[in-house]
Amino acid sequence: MENSELAGVLVTLGCPAEKSSEMAAQLDRRARQLAAQKGRAYDEALNHLLMLWRQGQASQKKS
Repeated sequence: MENSELAGVLVTLGCPAEKSSEMAAQLDRRARQLAAQKGRAYDEALNHLLMLWRQGQASQKKS
């Protein structure tokens, strides 16, 4: 997934647009690290990170 596409997904999930590109780059980098470390597919690692991010966003909204 391109960083611009990932940034769009993040905005859809509630990430501020001005931070979405930076966050997309960080998620991409971490997903590649996880994929290499755990022997996972990149898409699987990215999906895992997006799920964690969504959970974090949901818990912040509850506070």
